[in-house]
Amino acid sequence: MGMISEFRQFAVKGNVVDMAVGIIIGGAFGTIVKSLVNDIIMPPIGLLLRGVDFSNLFWVIDGSGEFQTVEQAAAEGAVTINYGLFINNVVSFLIVAFAVFLLVKSINRLRREEEVAPAKPKEPSEDILLLREIRDSLQSGNKR
Repeated sequence: MGMISEFRQFAVKGNVVDMAVGIIIGGAFGTIVKSLVNDIIMPPIGLLLRGVDFSNLFWVIDGSGEFQTVEQAAAEGAVTINYGLFINNVVSFLIVAFAVFLLVKSINRLRREEEVAPAKPKEPSEDILLLREIRDSLQSGNKR
């Protein structure tokens, strides 16, 4: 029973829950970035490079024939190096890395602003004010 309660305590801690949320959102973000790269960024780049479709750039290394797409080559059992897919993945990585950089940069800026912001002087409590009055009264009474 001790191990189950330990696990429950571990699983319910804030850091584990935060990490789980981060992983889920990261997966969704990865899907969005993949779509951004494959569906929005790479087609115009391919058009600029005279209709090159990066996802279908590959090299057949076993010499088993000529194929139009990676899927055709895979269906025939050809051994390929899919460098176009690698290029897509590098572009995806760069976009994710840049987005994370911007996020960390903004968080660091917010932290610096919090540190730089001057703390408001705290009003003394009634006890402190009363003690000051007593001190001042005693000091003025000693001068007579």
